[in-house]
This record gives sequence, C-alpha cells and structure tokens, in this order.
Amino acid sequence: MKDVAFKTLGCKLNYSETMAIQQDFEEEGYHITDFDSKADIYVINTCSVTQSANATCRSTVRRALRRNADAFVAVIGCYAQLEPDEIADIDGVDAILGAKNKFKLLELFDDFEKRSEPIVYNSDVNEAVDFHNAFSADDRTRAFLKVQDGCSYNCSFCTIPMARGESRSPEISSVVKNAELLVQDGFKEVVITGVNAGDFGRGTDENFFMLIQALDKIQELERIRFSSVEPNLMHEDIIRFTADSDKMQPHFHMPLQSGSDEMLGLMRRRYQSGLYKERVELIKELMPDAAIGVDVITGHPGETDELFQESFDFISDLPISYLHVFTYSERPNTHALEIEHNVQDSVRKERTHKLRRLSKKKRYHFDTSFTDQVRPVLFEGANHNGAMLGWTDNYVRVGIPYNPQYENKILPVRLGTRAKDGYLIGELTPQAKEEERTIAELVG
Repeated sequence: MKDVAFKTLGCKLNYSETMAIQQDFEEEGYHITDFDSKADIYVINTCSVTQSANATCRSTVRRALRRNADAFVAVIGCYAQLEPDEIADIDGVDAILGAKNKFKLLELFDDFEKRSEPIVYNSDVNEAVDFHNAFSADDRTRAFLKVQDGCSYNCSFCTIPMARGESRSPEISSVVKNAELLVQDGFKEVVITGVNAGDFGRGTDENFFMLIQALDKIQELERIRFSSVEPNLMHEDIIRFTADSDKMQPHFHMPLQSGSDEMLGLMRRRYQSGLYKERVELIKELMPDAAIGVDVITGHPGETDELFQESFDFISDLPISYLHVFTYSERPNTHALEIEHNVQDSVRKERTHKLRRLSKKKRYHFDTSFTDQVRPVLFEGANHNGAMLGWTDNYVRVGIPYNPQYENKILPVRLGTRAKDGYLIGELTPQAKEEERTIAELVG
C-alpha cells in the first residue's frame, strides 16, 4: 500500500483529529511515515487562528513536495474551510476538504493520484453537524480525548465558529467508552479537550459537570484533567468536585483574554473580571497548590495603553501559575475589524513580551514554591539528555535520571531545585525506590 504522512498545524484538538484520520488510513492498510520522509500522500490539517495561516500552509505544502514532487497533497481543517480559494492557488495541492468532509478522505478518494487541478469539498459550515470521535497522545502516558467540537459563542476576534460550526458533543456514554478504551491501551491520564469543552451537552439533558462525574467513576483511570474551560462555564460545583476527587487533578486552564472589563466587552466575552477573580479565589481556597493557566490576547482593537495596564495589573495580582499569551491577529469577517483604534504591530509585540516576562516570573514562583515537597509524578518514556520527565498532579514539570522502568509510572518524588531546562530536579522517595526494586525483582 501507499505511504502516507500527516502534519498538524494548530491546537491539541487538531492533533486528536489528525490521529483519528491517521488511524482510518492504518486500518485500510496504508503505511504511516514521517512528514519529512518521502511519501505518496501528504495530509495537512490546518489552523486558522493567526494571520500567518496562508504562509504556514504554503510552506508546509512546499516542504512535502520537496520530498516527493508527484505526491498527492490534501489540505484539510479550519483554514481549508475558511479560505479554500487561497489554498487552491497553492501549486501542488490536489484536494481541499473543509469542516464537513475532512474525515472523508478515504471515502472521497480511492486512487490518490496527482491531479492537474485541485478538487475542493467545501460546504456551509452549518452543515458540519456530526461529531467525530478522536484522541491524540504526545507520549504513552497521557491521552487528549476530544469531547466537544465547534463553538456557539461569537467572540470578536475568533474565526472558530466559522471554521467548525456550532457547538456539538457526543453522549456521555460514548465518551466514557472511549476513555475506557484508552485505559485498556495503557494510558494513565486522560485530558478532556474540545473547542469549548465546558459547553459539553449544549441542547441536551447532559452537561460538563455530569461528564466529569461519569469519567471519575472509571476505576482503572488514574488521572483526569480538562483543558481550557470558559470562566462562565467553570461553575462552582465543578471546582468543588475537582477538589474532592482523587482522580481529578488540581490543574485548571481558564481563558481570560483581558483583565479589563471594557476590553472584555469589546471582545464580546461572556463574563467580567470580577467573576474570573471569584473563580480563581475559590480554586485557591479549596486547592492551595492548584495550577491555574490563563489565556491572554494583547493588542486587540480598542486596547489603549491605559486598558492594557489595567489588564496587566489585574493579572499580576492574581495567584495564577502561567500565561499563554497571544498577539492579536486580524481575521477576515470578524467583529474586531469594525472596532476603532487599531493597535500598531510593534505595540502588540511589546505588550506580548511584557506579559510573557510576567508569565515566566509566575511560573518560576509557582514551581519553586514546592521545593522539598513530595508530589506524585507521571513519568514519560523519552530520554532528555539523560533525564526522564513527568508532570506532577498540579502540573509542575519534574525530571529524574533516566530509567526506562519508570515509564508510565506514577511515583512519589521529592522536588528539588530548578534545572536550566526549566524543570524541577526530583528524587524518588525511599518508599518509591523500594517498591520499584521489588517489582523489578518479581518481573526478573
């Protein structure tokens, strides 16, 4: 059978969907190869978040064709939904599939032969009403499980509703079944992900809180995290349940975007800074060691120096752990383009750098506050210059001397000082060493 290579641009959700499509190809007998290797078919799953989507897609296509000029190149995903004509102008592209058809490559094509003109499968995004199960894994320990797709919000800066359609999700029973399959495959931790995961169950009798309660009952599943959940959907019962659960990890990621209420209004967000602060304070009251990650956008139209400083001060005073900082990028057909006072690119970048410096300080303070504490760490298998790395329950990166027998094990580790690579140097507790020695002797 033919060799096929995949490249994912964008978020964890995109990675999980690429993995699902890749599995379909494997089941049909195709051989999966690395994207930088020569392949017969290249599949590029695109992102539309930034203005550089076109340039990134174009360079990725060229990269594939340098490996094999006669290869069949398919461009799928968010950018393919939003700008199919732009992609059609890229030399060497054979197929363009938007939101509705991106999972139908094998159904729509059987020969995957090079074409003189690209074939475009692009329909109204509102026709993308089906939910496709997917998961991805960046190692053999943690799986990112897709539980929701699309978004029914209308934030001023975002193209995702136009690229993915309305919010939709499967039934809880389906998610539980998929999580159980992941546990059977050996994964110790499942990370719940989606475009707007907290909106799970919209239009049904189910909701996100019911979902995590059901997942918490899977006996063999040891760890559960959830990725980004909107502050207005991070209800008190979710926070309290996480605090009481042995499986839910004390780690939250809540997008803020701005600490200025005026900017939140311009961004068409569904909360104000006071609600966000209440959520953070409750998390820290119930789980003082919890990690809290925050998404922020700089340079959105209307963000004056004064409003940026208001946002910066608000974030600086919050007991959060790290930031994901995004520089505003103009996107076609978004409401933000209609807002006066456009921020210069140089000012956007300056504000981004300022917040990223704050993030480094927050991350350093959070990580080193646990020096000399013992925390459970799930170790990955890769060798990083003689070290193996893992994550604590509260999302602190930890490294110990490499030993393959610790891969995919959750072990108590005493945390030490910070290494130059950013992780805390750890040491297995005497109890952990003895337990592993006993296991090794029994296996031997």
